[in-house]
Amino acid sequence: MSRMTWSAAALGALGILGLSGALHAQTSAPASAPAPALPTTTYTALVASESVDRVAVVEFGPQGARVASQHEVGVMLADPDGPHGVAIDPAGRWYYVTTAHGTPYGVLWRFDARTNTYDSQVMLGNFPATAQVSPDGKLVVVVNFNLHGDMVPSDVSIVRTDSLQEIARIPTCTMPHGSRINRTSTRHYSACMMDDMLVEIDLDGLQVSRHFVLTKGSEHGMSGAPAPRAAVHAGHGAAAAASAHDMGHGLAQPAAGSTTCSPTWAQPSADDRTIWVACNGTSDLVEIDVASWAMRRRIPAGNGVYNLAVTRNGQTLVATNKRGQSVSLIDTQSGAVLATLPTQRRVVHGVAITHDDRYAFISVEGVGSEPGTVEIIDLAARKTVARVDVGQQAGGIDVMPGR
Repeated sequence: MSRMTWSAAALGALGILGLSGALHAQTSAPASAPAPALPTTTYTALVASESVDRVAVVEFGPQGARVASQHEVGVMLADPDGPHGVAIDPAGRWYYVTTAHGTPYGVLWRFDARTNTYDSQVMLGNFPATAQVSPDGKLVVVVNFNLHGDMVPSDVSIVRTDSLQEIARIPTCTMPHGSRINRTSTRHYSACMMDDMLVEIDLDGLQVSRHFVLTKGSEHGMSGAPAPRAAVHAGHGAAAAASAHDMGHGLAQPAAGSTTCSPTWAQPSADDRTIWVACNGTSDLVEIDVASWAMRRRIPAGNGVYNLAVTRNGQTLVATNKRGQSVSLIDTQSGAVLATLPTQRRVVHGVAITHDDRYAFISVEGVGSEPGTVEIIDLAARKTVARVDVGQQAGGIDVMPGR
């Protein structure tokens, strides 16, 4: 069970909210330009901080950005449980958190979105990471990233929301990541970070329906599941472990001229006709036509492009650049970069867009003893309008749906 659920008042008494609560919105606009107006309504985001086992509730409204409350997730007292993914259901009733560092397997936790109190949990696979609730609210789909030990093919967990029961664990590929579902709740897409592939799962048949090879110069789609491959040994010792960790988290700089995509995210378009895949290795996007299962084009992106989100009107793709310490706003029609906004800290991670397409909430992990950060971008003004500190290694992030 959850170690403890902390109220804002309790955290304030302990001094934990002293710094975060005192932070106000900061504008990145030049001194000569007027700052974009603060919103007249309040938006709420949830962000998981992997190094401190904490989920923060971040509010952004007429008074700026603040951490409204925080609570811990996990059971391991000696080591971090590592909350990684956060997913809110479409009704805003529940939210789900994956803890990746469980022994031997990780856990999916469910919390009441109104009170942030623990409800229930289910054990999943090895290192459950990114997660999403299907738009129809019936399923939570979680990729089991499996960063532990040898690089072997892993799987994707399908969980029913009504019973919080895992109904399928579907083998896919090595280090699946970037778990996203199309708008009709019929197809799930995930990227195979170490196999250079995109995998499509049929959520009705609960099986892999197609896969797509993303290696530059060899892009092509195929029916069915990818062929199994032998385990790749990560090596021995601290140096090998660190190298595997950096590759698995999109931090390693690829060799010059590399054609390896190293995909980290898959994002369906608003009309379900297109899939964009973030190629962290080649710092570009592969755009795939869903109907023909063929590549349309490659779109240049920022250094180490990592996570993606698209506006509901389908016009703007927001991309975090993990190595580039920035966020790119990309026009989906032309592929042109509309703006590149630097972040205050390094290791840029997740992105979630508000229901009205007005703001993008960005999670930034930070380095060493630095706190994590949530940066808020005004998508109309194309400016960063607020920042607030959260726990170390801020990663998974989602925003509450509109009321």
